[in-house]
Amino acid sequence: MATDDEDRIIELEIKLVYQEQLIRELDMLVRAFGDKLDANTRELEKLKQAIKSPESPMGPANEPPPHY
Repeated sequence: MATDDEDRIIELEIKLVYQEQLIRELDMLVRAFGDKLDANTRELEKLKQAIKSPESPMGPANEPPPHY
């Protein structure tokens, strides 16, 4: 009887170790995705600002008509 209990405890401890490892790996993955999302959000905001106020005018709206 004691060995059955010991075996069950050992099995539970092994499962716990694997779960803790998985949680650490998932935490690192979530943090990496969060960092990437933050970087992409900052880049998107920069692009939005660049579209709103470009440093140099671009496109046909700023070119003289062809007959000039």
